Amino acid sequence: MRPRRSLIPALAVTAAILSCAFEARGQATDWKEISIPPLHAFHPQEPRRLALPNGMVIFLQEDHELPLVRGIARIRGGSREEPADKVGLVEIYGQAWRTGGVKTKTGDELDDYLEARAAKVETAGGADSTTVSWDCLKENFDDVFRVFMDVLQQPEFREDKIDLAKKQISTGIARRNDDPMGIARREAAKLTYGSSSPYARVAEYATVAAVTREDLLDWRRTYVHPNDVILGVVGDFDPASMETKLRQAFASWPKGPAAKKAEVAFAGPKPGVYFVQKDDVNQSNIRMVHLGTTKDNPDYYAIEVFNEIFGGGFTSRLFADVRTKKGLAYGVGGGVGTTYDHPGIFQLAMGTKSGTTAAAIDALYEEIDGLEKNPFTADELKKAKDSILNSFVFSFDSKEKVLVERMAYEFYGYPADFLERYRAGIEKVTQEDVARVARRYVHKDRLAVLVVGKASDFDRPLSSFGPVTALDISIPGGTPGKKKSETAATSK
Repeated sequence: MRPRRSLIPALAVTAAILSCAFEARGQATDWKEISIPPLHAFHPQEPRRLALPNGMVIFLQEDHELPLVRGIARIRGGSREEPADKVGLVEIYGQAWRTGGVKTKTGDELDDYLEARAAKVETAGGADSTTVSWDCLKENFDDVFRVFMDVLQQPEFREDKIDLAKKQISTGIARRNDDPMGIARREAAKLTYGSSSPYARVAEYATVAAVTREDLLDWRRTYVHPNDVILGVVGDFDPASMETKLRQAFASWPKGPAAKKAEVAFAGPKPGVYFVQKDDVNQSNIRMVHLGTTKDNPDYYAIEVFNEIFGGGFTSRLFADVRTKKGLAYGVGGGVGTTYDHPGIFQLAMGTKSGTTAAAIDALYEEIDGLEKNPFTADELKKAKDSILNSFVFSFDSKEKVLVERMAYEFYGYPADFLERYRAGIEKVTQEDVARVARRYVHKDRLAVLVVGKASDFDRPLSSFGPVTALDISIPGGTPGKKKSETAATSK
C-alpha cells in the first residue's frame, strides 16, 4: 500500500499561485480589503388599505408567484382581557371556535370538506387578539371563503370540542413543571409583571373548568364586530375583483362597540434573588429581569443596536465572554425587550451546569458592570449595525410577511411607514446613543435574579448574593409539591 501524501504542501502551492494571480489582476488578497457595495434601497410592496363604512379595515397584497390565496382576520380582544377567575378562556375559545364547527357543519365535517380541497381554515387566541385564517388554492377561493365567513360569523362552539380543548389545556398544566426552561420563562414573567398581571398569569385547573359555552358565546358577542377586525389577504388575485367580493361580504355587517383594552399597571419586579428547586436536573436556568420598554420609544433603534452588541448573537459580549472565553454557558443572551403596546422585559438568560451556577451569576453581573467600565467600540458598533441591516431584509423577504407587519402597525396604531423607517433608524445610531441606552435601560439595582436548579449541586449558596426567596410552583388542585424552604434553597 502506498503511503498517503500530505495535502498541506499542495494547498500551500495552490494558495501562493492564486495569491499571485489576484495580485496580478489587482484584486484583494485579504478579505478585509474587499470592497462591500452599499445595500440596495428597501421599499417593500405596500399592501392596499381599504376602510369600510362599518369600521373594518382590509389590506390587499397581490402576489402572483403561486396560485394561492391566504387571508387572516385579526380581532381585538385577547387573554389579557379575560376574567382572572377564567384564565384559559381565550385559549379554549381559539380552539373550539374552529373545531366546534358552524351551524350547518360540525368541525369534523369542515375538516373533510377542506381537506378535499387541500385548504385550511384555522382559529387561535392570543394575548391581545384572536384570529381566523384561511389558506387555499386560487381555484377554490370561493368555496373556502364561504367556510371562513361561516366560522367568523356563525360558530357553534359544540360542547364536545369545548371539553376536548379543556382536556388538552389541563394536560399542559399537569406537565408544565417538567421543563426547567419553561419554568424559568413563566416565573420570570411573573416576577417582572406580577403574578396576577394578564401578561403573566397562567391557566389553572379551576380557571379552565370554570369556562362555559355561554362564556365563549359572550366573548364573541363582545369582541367580534367589524370595527374591531383587521383583515389581510395575500395571493394570486385580481385586486378589483377581490375588493368587490370583500365589500359585498362585509357590507351588511353592523358596527358594534369598540373593544376596550385592559388597563394594566407596570411596577416592575421586587429586586432580589429568587429560587425554584428542581432536583431532577444537572444544570441551572438563570434569568435576570426587570421592565423593558416599547417599540414606539425614540430610543428603539439604539436599543436594537445595543441588544445586538450586548447579547444578540455569536459575536455579542455575553456570548464571547460568558460562553466562549469562560465556558460557563450552554446558551446565553438577552437585552432590553420591546413590545408594541406595553413594556417588554429586560432579560439576561443562560443555562449552565449546576456546579457553576454562582460563577455564572458572577459573570453576568460582571458583564453588566462592563457596560460602564468598557465603553462600546467603533468596531462593535459597526459589526452590530452590519449584522442587523444585512439580516433585516430576510425577515420581510415575502409579500405575506410585509402584509402581516403592516397589519400589526394598524392594530397597534403605529405609522404606516414604520417598517421603512427601520433601516434609516439603525444607520443613524452612534456610539453615544448605545452608551446612553445602556445607562438608561439597564439597572443592576432593579434586577430580579431567578434560578431554577438543584441547590445541593451549586458551587456556592445563592445566599451569597443576598436574601433568597423560594418560589412554590406546585400546581393548585393537582399533586401538591413540597414547598421549598429558604434553607433548602440556599444551602449547597
